[in-house]
This record gives sequence, C-alpha cells and structure tokens, in this order.
Amino acid sequence: MAASQWSFKSAADMSAALAAKKVSAVELAQDTIARIEKHDGKINAVCVRDFERGLEVARAADAALSRGEKKPLLGIPMTVKESFNVAGLATTWGYPQHKNFKATEDALPITRVKNAGGVILAKTNVPISLGDWQSYNEVYGVTNNPYDLGRTPGGSSGGSSAALAAGYGALSLGSDIGGSLRVPAFHCGVYAHKPTYDLCALRGHVAPPNPPLPFTRDLSVIGPMARSAADLATLLDVMAGPDPIDAGVAYRLSLPAPRHPDFKGFRVLVLDTHPLLPTSASIKDAIDKLADNLEKLGVSITRETPLLPDLAASSRLYMRMLMSFLAGSFPPETYAAAQVAAAKLAPSDTSLAAERLRGITLSHRDWVMADGGRTRLRAQWRDLFKKFDAVICPIMPTPAFPHDHLPDQEQRRIKIDGKPHPYVDQLVWPGIATLPGLPATAIPLGLDKDGLPLGAQIVGPWLEDHTPIRFASLIEREFGGFTPPPMFKD
Repeated sequence: MAASQWSFKSAADMSAALAAKKVSAVELAQDTIARIEKHDGKINAVCVRDFERGLEVARAADAALSRGEKKPLLGIPMTVKESFNVAGLATTWGYPQHKNFKATEDALPITRVKNAGGVILAKTNVPISLGDWQSYNEVYGVTNNPYDLGRTPGGSSGGSSAALAAGYGALSLGSDIGGSLRVPAFHCGVYAHKPTYDLCALRGHVAPPNPPLPFTRDLSVIGPMARSAADLATLLDVMAGPDPIDAGVAYRLSLPAPRHPDFKGFRVLVLDTHPLLPTSASIKDAIDKLADNLEKLGVSITRETPLLPDLAASSRLYMRMLMSFLAGSFPPETYAAAQVAAAKLAPSDTSLAAERLRGITLSHRDWVMADGGRTRLRAQWRDLFKKFDAVICPIMPTPAFPHDHLPDQEQRRIKIDGKPHPYVDQLVWPGIATLPGLPATAIPLGLDKDGLPLGAQIVGPWLEDHTPIRFASLIEREFGGFTPPPMFKD
C-alpha cells in the first residue's frame, strides 16, 4: 500500500480539504491507522493505541463539519506523548511499576485539544521519567529513528517526532525541560515549539500516581509538534492559557502578533559555536548556509554582539538549577551518594559534570541565589531582544546518534566530528532558551550526507512565541521544510 495523498500533509492542508469535502475525517483517521499498522513494527513510535475511540471522534467531526461547524483542529488526526493523561489510557512515564496505571480524566491540554476538534488516535513512546534524548523503557521498548533505525529519534518526545516523520497524523503534543521537544524534532526532521515558560498550563501532565492538580514544574513546559511551522501556531493557540481552576486566575493570555510578517525587517543573531562544547561541521554548515541565504533576502544577520549573555556562565547555572529540580524525585540512596560525591568536588572544578553534581545537592539558600542569577539573565535577554528579533543557533551538536543505553548517562560519550565528549554536556544548546524561559522553535534544514536530518532552533523574545514561529514559516516557504524518510515514504 503506497502512502495516500494525505499521509504527509500539514494540518492546515487537511483542514482545507475537509472544508472542501475532498476528504473526510474518518478517511484521514483510517489513513493514519493504516500507516501505524504498516510501519510501526519497525519504528515503535506508538505505545498506546486508541483507534476505536479515535474513529468515533472522527465520525463526530464529520457530522460537525456537515453542520458547518468550525474549530481549529476539527477532524485532524494526531498523537500525544505518553506522559499526558488521557482518560482510560495508560500513563506510565516509562516506569515498570506503573505499567497498569490508567488515567481517569484528561489532562487540561488534552481537553483543550479535544474541544478544538482534534482526533487523538494514539500515545507515543518516552524514556523513563522523560529523562533522556533517547526514547526507550522496559514497558514499551525502544523507539527508532525513521531515517536510520539504528539511531535515536530523540527524546523525551521521541515517539511523537518519529510518529510525525512516519506520517502518523499531522500533529502531536510533547514536553521540554532539557530539549525534549526540540531535540526529537531536530533528529526526525520535523517542527516543534518550546513555548515561553508557564504559557501552557500543565495539569494532567504528571507522573503516576500523582494527582492531576495545577502545579508548576521549574523550567518545564509543554508544547506543539508538527510537520509544518504554521501548524505549530494553530496548536499552540489551542494549548496556551492558564489553568481555569488555579486560584486567582481569571484571564486568558493573548499572545502578541509576530514582529514582522515577512523577512524584511527581521534582525537575527546567528550563533554556531559554544564555549563549552564543539558543534559538528555538518550543523555549522547548515546554519551558515541558512544565514547566508537569509541575508540575500534582506534579513539583517549579525554573528557577534556584546549583548549576548555569557553562555558558559549561563550553562553552568542551568546545570545547577535543572539538577536541583530533577533531584527532588531521586531515590534516597541516589541522593545520598550524590551528597558524598559533591562534598569531594574541588572548588576549582567548574566542569559541567561538577555543576550537575552540585545542583543535585543545592541548598535552598543557594537555589534562591541561583534564581536571582536567572532573573538577571532574563534581563540580559530582554535587552538583547530590543536590538534583535530572533536568535538562530544549534539544538544539539550533532545529528541523531546511534542508540546508547548505558545506564549511567554521565558515563556515555557523544562523538562530535569523531572526538568523544560527555553525553550530558549536550544540554548547553537546549538550555540557552530553557533557563531564561524563552520561546524556541525547532526547524529542519534538510539532510546530511548520511541522510540524517539537520536543523536549528529559533529563539524568540519572552511571550512573543509567534515571532519565531512566523520566522520558521517564512523559512519553510522559501527553502522547504520536512522531507519524508525514504524508508517510510510509502
């Protein structure tokens, strides 16, 4: 069975076809289901199927369309990351001890997607506790990259990125604290958007068996994934807004329009090197080529500015704050061992590994001081975005890497142009937007000589999420975007 004409279409294209009665929501859902059944034995992107209920929703969408109803996602087939609660379906976060846990109510983002007419057909695989740039666990197994089955699709939203690349629906929902939206999008050649911090309420995106109540996870966000940049804006607008049951919240935020409708007027800072970690030649070349092409179209390109915050210092601060938050769920014995190891660190050791270890045992006083440093960092970025509209930089230092399931991530190594570097140090590029809470859009930039996706992220100003998304749409329109994986284009 060859891919249908709808398998790799954008949500916008599907919506237009539904409105014109060129296709039905049921046909779109059936196409997605057929692709999952045909291909997912090799990819393993989908870990929980919900086909029967999804088809019921699709039939209801067709009835609504026939009545002339209009909703932003009406009839659009999609998946969601396993970590979102969907009533009646498993939510495990990859924990074997919770393999039988089923949510009794939808997460708030899921409710918003359903209210907008989205047709959820499946949940997608994750690493345990959403804590890796690979997507594997004992409950559901290993998810493979559709461009090279021996490589990671990224993580922790790796199942969603692989599903999109394979044509399993037009949209997906993911989350991000260490690049978990942007990294898998990059590794699978699709689009994702890390929203401004706290823009999208998290209720129901929670590890089992915790109750689905309003809460704030430091640094963490949820956001949209798609095969087209414009679709990110549609899904983001559906997801955005505070939790209505949160005390004192009685408003819905209206995001500002993009700073510029077209390339003309955009002022862009381009970064392709980091003081603490090399960038592979293939990634640098792709970003440099994009910058050159943008400059030819009238975009103002700058490569250095004294307004740029100290990337080395901010990366060290990010390591401490990230690990301080994550360590809250560490087992007592793991935390105790970290305390012993941290006490032995030399004050002169400012390696990223040392900063991560310090972060695990950070005192509340030191965390408050670190949070003050984050506030100063946000002020620096605010000043930078008075002169620039966007920052283009890497998401990760290399394209998708081979599966590496060594249990201790600190012992893993990533090869950058043949030279090994600490695996976890790759956090420096995702962290550039995560620590200050800035919006960042992941975009594909074609394939490398080995057929692996290349890409970059567009970082934007606080709460101006539609500016990097719009810029991504302009790049897609001018230079192209998603390229289907050859193994799964049929």
